[in-house]
Amino acid sequence: MASVEVLEVGKKKPAGSVELDPVIFEAPVRTHLFHAEVRRQLSARRAGTHATKNRAGVSGGGVKPWRQKGTGRARQGSIRSPQWAGGGVVFGPVPRDYEHKLTKKTRRAALRGALSLRAKEGALTVAQGLALDGFKTKRVVEMLGGLGVADHSVLIVIGEANPHLEVSARNLPRVSVIRVAGLNVYDVLRHERLVIDRAALDAIGARLGAAGGAA
Repeated sequence: MASVEVLEVGKKKPAGSVELDPVIFEAPVRTHLFHAEVRRQLSARRAGTHATKNRAGVSGGGVKPWRQKGTGRARQGSIRSPQWAGGGVVFGPVPRDYEHKLTKKTRRAALRGALSLRAKEGALTVAQGLALDGFKTKRVVEMLGGLGVADHSVLIVIGEANPHLEVSARNLPRVSVIRVAGLNVYDVLRHERLVIDRAALDAIGARLGAAGGAA
């Protein structure tokens, strides 16, 4: 079981150490599960509202443009046929739902693997004292600098709602704040460093541990 130092915001010395659950932070890293879960997440975000009109949906064209025979031209039934300018589209996109499902076991394994990858890389920091007393982006920058992650893209994981921190970090393009309930593979992988609030570790253990619930 690996242990990491707990960094105290605003202080130079660590506030102690904490043991990381090996079920979560020493899980097998399976890149094919990352691919499957990220693909599922991004597919679920697609609106699927694209649409085109086929010949039945295009207005006009109710009259045969010319008689069937005798003109020397190819026979035509409607000016809204696909070969006409302004005609309908053949096999065009229609509104659809792109979402597909993965089993809870697969999703949990993917998230455990992503967290384990960051821990293996030494890109995981456990900190306490992340709460802010006001809306101040500058304070977040100073806090990340004190934790030694200011030069990286950072995902801050908190256990409960923290409006001051969540809103203050919005103006920082490489910093995201997420609650444990919304922790996901895509956000973990797209940030270089992972900063986890000390209180959030227990919530992660309750969600992804051996007796955890939903992914």
